[in-house]
Amino acid sequence: MLSAKGAPRVEGRTALIGLTTAALGAALLVWLVARVGVDTIATGARQVGWGFAAILAISGIRILARAFAWTRCLDPAYTLPLRDAFAAGLCAETIGSLTPLGPLAGEPARAAFVSRRVPLGPALAAVAAENLFYSLSAAVMIAAGMTALVVGFTLPENLRRASAVSIGATLALAAAMVAALWLAARRAAVLAAIAERIAGPARAERLRALERRAHAALNLGSGRLAGVAAGEALFHLAGVAEVHVTLWLLLGGAPPLLTSFVLEAVNRVINVIFRFVPIRLGVDEAGTALVTRIIGLGAAPGVTLALVRKARVLVWSGLGAILMLRRGYDLGPSGRTAS
Repeated sequence: MLSAKGAPRVEGRTALIGLTTAALGAALLVWLVARVGVDTIATGARQVGWGFAAILAISGIRILARAFAWTRCLDPAYTLPLRDAFAAGLCAETIGSLTPLGPLAGEPARAAFVSRRVPLGPALAAVAAENLFYSLSAAVMIAAGMTALVVGFTLPENLRRASAVSIGATLALAAAMVAALWLAARRAAVLAAIAERIAGPARAERLRALERRAHAALNLGSGRLAGVAAGEALFHLAGVAEVHVTLWLLLGGAPPLLTSFVLEAVNRVINVIFRFVPIRLGVDEAGTALVTRIIGLGAAPGVTLALVRKARVLVWSGLGAILMLRRGYDLGPSGRTAS
């Protein structure tokens, strides 16, 4: 745990990282917009128009879906209304999107936000469990999307190789997560055993208690597990739907579903690799434009799609910030609650 003396130094370093990555991302975004053309992007934004309300609603379903999955990971002894879980999800979205600490700060904030209803320990265990299930679903989504990209489109050889590496890496990650779930089912205290060898029995006991709580959160009954799976699946389906509706508005006609599926998978890759860049500034636009150009749509729809996605993140993050301020949160890098 950080001392009060060390905390400001860490926060200052974190703020510097955030400012640096945001500045680099902004420079990349300015270059992309200049290359594609401000008028072209403005025309695309006008085509979206009031359709942005539909995009916002679909993205809200995504937050709701993960909130539902989280509630299904909670110890049955505690009750968390979906409304409160959704509000906590907005809080996590705000901190995770706007700060360089990303999910490292955003996900614990989910648990802190509902501490009046659920004790912090069980809430954090459920957050960890839901994140593991989400990560497994995201790995499957990425592997499937990259496979669809390789099979469904003609790619340059270097991108084909990169996609093959991405598929292999995500499948390996998925296998590791399945192994973690298997160990949890057997209640194997792996981390505590390692900690005992390194730091001694006293410190290992704390980790052992945390592992027991995590095992309890991961060992779900069939009904709760089905709810988690449904929530994570709905999150990804709504992501594809969001891309599909946005492209439909931008292009003036419905794109192939395969295109929307691939672009949502690419967005998952960008979120994994650049999760500590605030709102994926610049990198989302560059990565999406690269893929839309390769699959024959041109760079402009990719840049505009990413900008529309950024606009809805800012809307939800704004709502999350209002909720956090009402609860007395500090919106600095640490995301602490006021005491």
